[in-house]
Amino acid sequence: MKSETEIFFPPEWAEQDAVMLTWPHAGSDWAPMLAEVEKTYLEIAREICKRELLIVVCPDPKALEGYFSREELQNIRFFAIPSNDTWARDHAPIGVFANGKPLLLDFQFNGWGNKFNARLDNQISGELFRQKAFSPQVEYADRLNFILEGGSLETDGKGTLLTTSECLLNPNRNPGYSKGQIEKKLSEMLGVNRFLWLDYGFLQGDDTDSHIDTLARLCDENTIAYVKCDNPDDPHFRELNKMEEQLRQFVTPAGEPYRLMPLPMPDPVFSADEERLPATYANFLVINQAVLVPVYAQKSDKIALKALQNAFPDREIIGINCLSLIKQNGSLHCITMQFPKGFIR
Repeated sequence: MKSETEIFFPPEWAEQDAVMLTWPHAGSDWAPMLAEVEKTYLEIAREICKRELLIVVCPDPKALEGYFSREELQNIRFFAIPSNDTWARDHAPIGVFANGKPLLLDFQFNGWGNKFNARLDNQISGELFRQKAFSPQVEYADRLNFILEGGSLETDGKGTLLTTSECLLNPNRNPGYSKGQIEKKLSEMLGVNRFLWLDYGFLQGDDTDSHIDTLARLCDENTIAYVKCDNPDDPHFRELNKMEEQLRQFVTPAGEPYRLMPLPMPDPVFSADEERLPATYANFLVINQAVLVPVYAQKSDKIALKALQNAFPDREIIGINCLSLIKQNGSLHCITMQFPKGFIR
């Protein structure tokens, strides 16, 4: 991409045209619990299509249409595209503006460092563009010879990128790239010029190598919500406290400390195999007029919802039970991707 191109990467709280879901199906890892997880998807889908367009990628649109009312269907567009799995945050395109014009960046997705097959997922963005899911003025940048997932990126829309070194500097993504080379690449493609690197923080059961959207989130230009662990006996305690110390050292573009909004660590949730699952309240989704927050049927749910109401005072805060989603080691933000205003016809 030419250096004279001015790139704007909108924050998640900017006005949106649509949110995308890639629907679970019998050919995915969701097969043993398909009915359970579809209930969660339906709850999320209904909240989205009350407020903006919902784009649904699925093998068979006709099989899903009966789940929705006639009114809901007015705000849903289905696209018949095969997928390996359903983590849209990481296989969907990223919407930016190049010299004021909408541009889809279709980065490569390699299943979080070749942990999982993602051949079909890696073709979804291009297929959506070919099926005219987007407005005619939207341009499309194919692949860009760079591996990048949306879950690893947080921006304030003012040139700041908040991310984790564990993910972006991991040799299982872009081997051979130094930290400086990655910053240069992201500056060119996303228009960011200020990097906040978190070097600490993880969640047991997380396959993503510590995506930022599981740990710390920009809520506005001056506020960061983050996972806080108060239990010294929890295996996350040391790392998350070091992460908190690092967050305290970060400053806004104006040179002021960020307003830090701690989110509680949910009590441990375990799989049937006694593996700890990555339950986190940081994996929320900002949509028009609302924030959808993953909850886990715990007392700490109310504390997290109250904290996020303080972070987003002008939006409705809606809890969605995501115990089904964490059984496959992700949560609410991981299964969604928003498109800013100006991208959908």
